Amino acid sequence: MSGYTWAWLVWLGAFVAIEGRALFNRSAGDTLSEHVWSWFAVKGSADPTGWVRLRRFTLLAFMAWLSAHFLTGGRF
Repeated sequence: MSGYTWAWLVWLGAFVAIEGRALFNRSAGDTLSEHVWSWFAVKGSADPTGWVRLRRFTLLAFMAWLSAHFLTGGRF
């Protein structure tokens, strides 16, 4: 295995450890999902500002690109 493979495995292990601990302690605002919802103001008011709409669109565009990137073998 290459150094990059080991690095990605270490990164994945760190993610599993952090997220696993956050899931089991049941505190609010500690999981990755809760952080993303906070950073992009997903759980916000019914009448979001332009800045909030831009942040939400950025998240949507990134997730769409990432899905297309993975599903097409990197063509996008």
